[in-house]
Amino acid sequence: MKFSIIVPIFNEKATAPVLLEQVLKVELPGVEKEIVIVEGNSTDGTRDIVRAYESRPGVRVIYEDQPRGKGAAVRTGLAAITGDVVLIQDGDLEYSTEDYPKVLEPIQAGRAEIVFGSRVRTSSQHWQFRRYAGFEKFYGFFVNLGGVLFTTLFNVLYGTNLTDGATMFKVFRTEDLKKITLRSNGFDYDWEISGKLVRLGCRVAEVPVAYKARSRAEGKKIRFWRDGTRVAIAIVRYRFCD
Repeated sequence: MKFSIIVPIFNEKATAPVLLEQVLKVELPGVEKEIVIVEGNSTDGTRDIVRAYESRPGVRVIYEDQPRGKGAAVRTGLAAITGDVVLIQDGDLEYSTEDYPKVLEPIQAGRAEIVFGSRVRTSSQHWQFRRYAGFEKFYGFFVNLGGVLFTTLFNVLYGTNLTDGATMFKVFRTEDLKKITLRSNGFDYDWEISGKLVRLGCRVAEVPVAYKARSRAEGKKIRFWRDGTRVAIAIVRYRFCD
């Protein structure tokens, strides 16, 4: 198996070098690994950090002329990969690279075509896994609640039984992704992929994964009303049309 890891990265100077080193150090017995970094023309020095990885074995760097959104960056990365399975790794440190073997296993075992890394299954607070201090705790509450509502909506419309449809830690088979056309440019891309693959009949497995939420002060880019509206539209839209 060849495992492709797409890293869409934009303005992540504080976390980029740590994250990229972690990805490079992951050892997966019997699995070939390739890393495709899509750099979105950052303004904080991230691009200079990424340049240092151009010569690393198994790494390909793609530079965008301007930031077009995470979904657009993922499409660029998907066009460049050569692996059998693919994972999109955020440029922050919210998800752990140590969970790679865990999310790959159901596909390797032939039990699923898609694997979701569920944060709900590992949190003692269940769906309230983002907990911030001060005023930002309200932001955390609504983002947590949005995840529950969107997961419920997705389950109802697509006939799934997910605990964390909003997770950004997912693994897909490349052969399945080639059967669909992706259109979303923002964070709604994640739901578009899931919805279209489920409609194709792909089986979904969930495994518990570690998660360390970061706040807006630490660089969190999701905006509840803006991105939430796009996600809700995407879930409904791609259930009934392309």
